[in-house]
Amino acid sequence: ANTHHVTRQLFQLFMKPIHISSWFSARVYFSICFSPGEIVVNEVNFVKKCISTENSQDDLWGKLICTNFKVSFIPQDKTQLSHLLLGEHDIPLTCLEQVLTVNDTKGKKKVLGSNQKLKFNPTELLLYCKDLRVIRFCFVEAGPESAKKVCLAIAHYSHPADLQLLFGFEYQGRRYHESKGEQVNGSTTRGGLHTPLFDRPSDWDREIKRTGASEWRVCSINENYVISPSLPEYIVVPVSLADQDLKQYSAFFTDNRIPLWCWNHPNGSALVRMASITDPLQQRKMDGRIFTGIKKSHPQQSEVFQIDLDKCLPNIQEIQSAFVKIRQICVLDPFEESEERWLSTIENSRWLEYVRAFLRNSAEIVFHMDGRNVSVVLQEEEDRDLSCVVSSLVQLMLDPHYRSLIGFQSLVQKEWVMAGHRFLDRCNHLKKNDNKESPLFMLFLDCVWQMMNQYPAAFEFTETYLTVLSDSMWIPLFSTFLFSSPKQRTQYLTDFAKSKAIPQGEDQSVYFPPVWEWSQQFSHKDQTLFNNPMYVGKGAACVQNGEVKSFTRTKKTYSSNARGALPSVRNGLKGIEDTLTRRGSIMSELRSEFSPVKEESPTERYLRDWFSQPADQQGVLIPLLLPSHVALWKLFFLRWVPEACISKGGSITSYHKLSQLVDEIEFLKSQLRQYTGPSPGSTPLPSPRGPPSGQGRMYFKASSPDDPPTPPDFLTSSFPFTPVGNLCRRSVYGTPISKFLNGARIWLSTETLANDTI
Repeated sequence: ANTHHVTRQLFQLFMKPIHISSWFSARVYFSICFSPGEIVVNEVNFVKKCISTENSQDDLWGKLICTNFKVSFIPQDKTQLSHLLLGEHDIPLTCLEQVLTVNDTKGKKKVLGSNQKLKFNPTELLLYCKDLRVIRFCFVEAGPESAKKVCLAIAHYSHPADLQLLFGFEYQGRRYHESKGEQVNGSTTRGGLHTPLFDRPSDWDREIKRTGASEWRVCSINENYVISPSLPEYIVVPVSLADQDLKQYSAFFTDNRIPLWCWNHPNGSALVRMASITDPLQQRKMDGRIFTGIKKSHPQQSEVFQIDLDKCLPNIQEIQSAFVKIRQICVLDPFEESEERWLSTIENSRWLEYVRAFLRNSAEIVFHMDGRNVSVVLQEEEDRDLSCVVSSLVQLMLDPHYRSLIGFQSLVQKEWVMAGHRFLDRCNHLKKNDNKESPLFMLFLDCVWQMMNQYPAAFEFTETYLTVLSDSMWIPLFSTFLFSSPKQRTQYLTDFAKSKAIPQGEDQSVYFPPVWEWSQQFSHKDQTLFNNPMYVGKGAACVQNGEVKSFTRTKKTYSSNARGALPSVRNGLKGIEDTLTRRGSIMSELRSEFSPVKEESPTERYLRDWFSQPADQQGVLIPLLLPSHVALWKLFFLRWVPEACISKGGSITSYHKLSQLVDEIEFLKSQLRQYTGPSPGSTPLPSPRGPPSGQGRMYFKASSPDDPPTPPDFLTSSFPFTPVGNLCRRSVYGTPISKFLNGARIWLSTETLANDTI
């Protein structure tokens, strides 16, 4: 008892680091870092963060804090603070999906919401997070009343009553005024922001010129959102359509959303998004006028191909259901050693099936635009959900610019943020309507990862970047993922500027920046994790079997009136058996209704020609679409599962070595530039485009022979994310899942695994 009393006193002393001047307390004080405007709402001492379900040797002891921004656990030992806003054990309140309190002795459980009462003292707290973490805290040694208060505080502050109560509105206001002294002559610019936000005509003008869309123009009829609240103020329309006509046409579309230009192919075909027409009697009339304008913008006056996304793709509820199922399988369900149907269970969730469906639908549109040389109109009821995914994927497949880092960010800004995707509702930031929640942006990122997995040298960014981008949806400090329309964004930020005494006319991206300002979250060194060392830039050659292959493709036109869905790959070509039918029955592929195809269709011929040549990393990219080609995104779905981490393995190992090689090559280039040669008239090599001297492009740097030896890097497959502190399941080593995680492509039996070594 005396020992326990002394330990408790020491712990209380440890939890007051401000009053202790020792090195130990300074180390703890460093861990307790708060952002501007962040305040502590409630806290409790002597909390155990459960690390293992089988024993408590690895559990962490510390303080649990609830602020107006996050749930923060401060362990006794020093934690890594690689993120500039969040510690290793921190969870933004917006990231919390469910707060579950448990009393083991009474056998009671309760899911807490806002302004709810708790009639029992909790012995455990489980936090289910939207980034797939499940975290468990125990209050065995904590004061019962303090534990109850902190649980209620977490539940209350994770359910804000209004959008303006999110922490970002307080944080960005403080940050703006604190940085005011750094502004030049009292004025601000976009702070070196390279990603266009498409909130001004000049951004659209540059995109028109970049894509060669000479028959399209920037239209300002929606300035101040007088036509449609969900469209941007400036849109691109055919030159042949007058503003007055467009104003009249807008009344017939859902939410007055007149067709929205997305992109132009070098051959002149355009990609256009369009909402449904509300009056069926006006359908043919409106289609004729709009399509005529699109047709006139094409150099060959080609016909317009229209595709109804609502009829050929799953709806938002089906996508949400699939995501809930795959999350349950990957994170929550226990895995038994006798389980041999894990992959089948993943398949039955239908998540990978839906990923494949969106990729297949997008590849079909690529065929029409690139192969048939026709413009394509994507139609969806509101044009704010499925069309965001499809239009982005089509442009990613057709335009290498969007496979660069800045290009990809501009694509998301253009096709999601400014096109009016309902981020507030689909992310369910306010937790008010679960029926509207759907992970469409997460589905898009998974589709992008599938293409990266098949064409790793075609993308400038890494899967770490995609994962960090998905995590940023749950950090409510940026304008990108907070709002459901450009008008809502403008209104909230205008009111915010007035309440924070920010001068009128100030650029909103200055005082409430988008997520693309990564320096707010990561140091320059951490941002180098976004760079893909395998990226092949424009103009690079392709080496195949020791020979340099040309990227020049024979251009053909595949004219066809057939408007079926894109078949799947079979032996390198596409077969008709895998055609999508209708929404809600995607797995019904109607094989019995098709007779063997005797003549090669235009789609098959186009794809055969495409796959018969080396893939141009800076040209059109078409993914392979058989079920065996669509894989589980391990880094995203399994990164928090400790048993799923491969020590010194996974893709990070190859990234590590490639980064060191790239850094060594860049160092040699630098040495060559400094070498002027013996000739007095020699000219030094031009300086390459890149970061300032002393700042490498790679996270891992090559060591010089003159450098002192450094300890080796110990990496896991979940790097740079750590699963420590996630609710663990029983060990899975020696079971089928461990074979899958180590890259096995064939599902092996338990008997086979028993005789095999991992």
